[in-house]
Amino acid sequence: MPGPCNSKRKKKAKKNKKNTSTIQATALPEPPPPVNELEPPPSDIVCTAHEPPPKLPAPHVQELHEEVLPIIHDPGNGPRVRDVRGFLASFFAQPPSLEDPLCAEFSQEEVLQMLCTVLSQETAIVLWYNKSRATSRICPSCRRLYRLGDILPDLTDDGENHISETRSPLLAREQEISGLCSPVCFIVASFEYPSAIKTTWGRTADEIDDFTWDLLNGPGDGQGDKGLSLLLKMARLPDLGLGQLCLPDIDFDAEPEDRIYCRQNYDRDKFSY
Repeated sequence: MPGPCNSKRKKKAKKNKKNTSTIQATALPEPPPPVNELEPPPSDIVCTAHEPPPKLPAPHVQELHEEVLPIIHDPGNGPRVRDVRGFLASFFAQPPSLEDPLCAEFSQEEVLQMLCTVLSQETAIVLWYNKSRATSRICPSCRRLYRLGDILPDLTDDGENHISETRSPLLAREQEISGLCSPVCFIVASFEYPSAIKTTWGRTADEIDDFTWDLLNGPGDGQGDKGLSLLLKMARLPDLGLGQLCLPDIDFDAEPEDRIYCRQNYDRDKFSY
């Protein structure tokens, strides 16, 4: 009788060995050993700490006015010039009318310098601008910017709703002579001489009687109009009164012969010192 057989045990052992090898084959591979990270080489560059920008002082009110506010603004009844010096350097300003001999004469820089000796700078620039431009005007009183021939709204709260289609001939003359744009602005400019308002309105020097000139040459009422009354008188003279300002010893109202005699005496006295 044959002995016990171990064939079943061997088959079972082979089966277990096969399962073990399958498990080992499907197992995840072990991660590679860690690699030391490379450090950057040392550098000579020094990184400074971040500093906030310096705190600038707040601008002065006048600087804020010149930098922020526009040169021209329109309150509803026509554009106004805020900054006369800035306007003169901007493209809004019309160039001098050099084709007109009188405007070309007034457009010289020396004329403006002489006007600044008797008027404030802004008032002198306005007078100089009006006399050196044929049609463009800046009102010396309200600083309205306009052109001769424009139909302007009234200087009231609802002025844009009250535009007169007809203009007084004296108003047109006054706009050409002094640049004052309306009767209201003319009254403001002549407030020092209330008795001469009617006889000065729209008239030049040769159209004003002697009594009115005596009033205009008087001390006035002392209201303080910032040079508008002086501009009112200078604008009526053909040379803006600069002849009397530069040559005070010459009588420009005298006859030509007497004027030459006065000029000779003036030159003789000038060189005698």
